[in-house]
Amino acid sequence: MRVMAQMSMIMNLDKCIGCHTCSVTCKQVWTNRTGVEYAWFNNVETKPGVGYPRQYEDQEKWKGGWVRTKRGRLKLRAGGRLSKLLHIFDNPDLPVIDDYYEPWTYDYDMLTTAPAGTQSPVARPKSLLTGKNMDIKWSGNWDDNLGGSQETAADDPILATMSEHVKMEFENTFMFYLPRICEHCLNPACVAACPSGAMYKREEDGIVLVDEDGCRGWRMCVSACPYKKVYFNHKTGKAEKCTLCYPLIEQGKPTICSETCVGRLRYLGLMLYDADAVLAAASIENDHDLLDAQRGVFLDPFDPEVIAAAKAEGMEDDWILAAQNSPIYKLIAEYKIALPLHPEYRTMPMVWYIPPLSPVVDVVSTTQADSEDARTLFAAIDRLRIPVQYLAGLFSAGDVRPVEASLKKLAAMRSYMRDINLGRPADERIARAVGMTGETMQAMYRLLAIAKYEDRYVIPKAHVETARELDELACSLDTDGGPGMGGPGQNAGPFGHESGMPLAGTVSNYNEMTGKAGEKTKPTTPGRVNLLNWTGGNVPPGMFPPKKSPGAPA
Repeated sequence: MRVMAQMSMIMNLDKCIGCHTCSVTCKQVWTNRTGVEYAWFNNVETKPGVGYPRQYEDQEKWKGGWVRTKRGRLKLRAGGRLSKLLHIFDNPDLPVIDDYYEPWTYDYDMLTTAPAGTQSPVARPKSLLTGKNMDIKWSGNWDDNLGGSQETAADDPILATMSEHVKMEFENTFMFYLPRICEHCLNPACVAACPSGAMYKREEDGIVLVDEDGCRGWRMCVSACPYKKVYFNHKTGKAEKCTLCYPLIEQGKPTICSETCVGRLRYLGLMLYDADAVLAAASIENDHDLLDAQRGVFLDPFDPEVIAAAKAEGMEDDWILAAQNSPIYKLIAEYKIALPLHPEYRTMPMVWYIPPLSPVVDVVSTTQADSEDARTLFAAIDRLRIPVQYLAGLFSAGDVRPVEASLKKLAAMRSYMRDINLGRPADERIARAVGMTGETMQAMYRLLAIAKYEDRYVIPKAHVETARELDELACSLDTDGGPGMGGPGQNAGPFGHESGMPLAGTVSNYNEMTGKAGEKTKPTTPGRVNLLNWTGGNVPPGMFPPKKSPGAPA
């Protein structure tokens, strides 16, 4: 048993309202630069729908993830080393820009410089790639709120595996939002596919990152990732992906998408797992057994043997305590209501989801029945085979049993807590019907419904006794002069300026940069002054030329 820690996330889909706040804040922090205008490390999709990039779930087309051979071994769906070598200069499984969208801006000068006339001037959309006029036909959230409609749902890869009857009736059932980030998998296909070894999984917390200095732009990681969460920066020639905001995680703070989430649907915490058991679990023959196999990889942080093994691996006490208090462990291992996204890809994803119960409740309400009654909800879940089948296609490789079990626990919690909130005696039969106790059900309710900040985010700080301070530590992409950026004078966009901000601001120094009036502003880079964040309290070094000493030559 080799104990390792994995920083993980769970999203409660019942709470997502599709506001895209998480996507916008992530964009501003991580991809507000030239070359990655089309990249969305975090995006929110409407299901059913084609997703982003279009039909990324169709692995027959994109060849992402792993497949199990007849000999019981795993291999990359796109092929092994020889196949990679043969196609290293011509990768056949890459999405093109049309599968994402051609990024654009608007000709805003037209609004201010147009001569007076009888009609209002129009700001034409212009491509950020070519600078030419363009017609907008697709974007990162083009199918927003179109779930279940024939406009996009007909091309949903999951619906393609279901019957024609389901396709015709599905639009009358429900829609829901699915936020997505990099899964930071235990068995990442992107890491295995990288020819240069630039893609790696951090040993201390399992976050998957890209070494920008080592990346050679082969883009094998893009095709190998079945979730298509690796993007290519066409300006730098480097691959980029979600970093799980590791500069914040190292400080014990949540990710930007979690911090700004309006619905408070995200949970962050550590999971302890047996690294030696990952490959065997990912190689299970039956896809329906992958969920239980991955749960079997996770370790009980309260087990004395696990604690001893973790300490033997050098894990600190506060990290073990964080794993014991982790909301992720409770939702995955104790309550067993969270499910992984597409476990059949065999990457062992570590961003899990609590399936939405709201569609079931909405359908019950339309029948004038009591949508909070446990028996009514249980019967509705059993009868509504269409949405359960779809959810199973997302979260349990088509097996409806784990989805039904999760939905029944959520329905039981809703009914059980209603009696308590209305001052009625708690009905323990409801809890026993789903294999839980009333005490456990109340604990689950506190975590899902009224959890405080420190309950949702249990993140231990990084131990930096032998490392440099993390105050300004970030990846080389944070500055415009990072590796591959082309050097001074080479960064002008098609309109003579960058599409992103050239300031060396990071998520870790934001609070210091925007201090209150009168406070000293800390420069982000030696020799550079950020006038946007200067509070006027003091004169930062470098703002004005140094004063000449008396008698010095002019």
